[in-house]
Amino acid sequence: MTIKTCIFDAYGTLFDVTAAAREAAGEPGRATLKDTWQTLAAHWRDKQLQYTWLRAVTGDHTDFWQVTQDGLDWAIDAVGLEEPATRERLLALYWELSAYAEVPDMLGALKQAGYSTGILSNGSPDMLGGAVESAGLEGLLDDVLSVESVGVFKPDARVYDMVGARFGSARDEVLFVSSNGWDAAAASAYGFQTVWVNRMGLPMDRLPGKPAHVCTDLTDIPELAGTL
Repeated sequence: MTIKTCIFDAYGTLFDVTAAAREAAGEPGRATLKDTWQTLAAHWRDKQLQYTWLRAVTGDHTDFWQVTQDGLDWAIDAVGLEEPATRERLLALYWELSAYAEVPDMLGALKQAGYSTGILSNGSPDMLGGAVESAGLEGLLDDVLSVESVGVFKPDARVYDMVGARFGSARDEVLFVSSNGWDAAAASAYGFQTVWVNRMGLPMDRLPGKPAHVCTDLTDIPELAGTL
């Protein structure tokens, strides 16, 4: 088996989903957010993901921008934030999330080694385009695949099918990398070689599939790909 294609989840894997709340909390005039941003960011992310799962189960699909707004509104209520301007600022910053520090060099090393690289994300195409452009990653990715092409969120198998359709790689020729344990588990059960980027030191999810590899950041992905 030889890895030919390296595919990455976007939010939480390449892009720091806490960056919007952290940056807004440091701006003048946001005293309430300064004290609550970490809790708000955690609630926001949890609800954003939960709403994708529920919509996938019920067949009530909408785009990721809608569930991002819905998740934020729940988080705002949960922490008691009553600053409408802060809501709009948080949403604006979500289009410009910072990439993790190791991402550009890691992707550059993969490209130099001859791998195809891409994103496979729940994000809508315009959101993903904004994040990729803001982080300066355009020349380091061969494609950015959005679930909007199939109209259902991960972990539906139709999402993972998009990789083979686009890159022509067999399942075991794909290295799939995600910071979401459930995503890495589902991709492993699907047949990809998988890496769970466990940045927070969480326990392994109890799911049918298990990621083949676990790391704490993306630094060693090029080296790992070369061993598979």
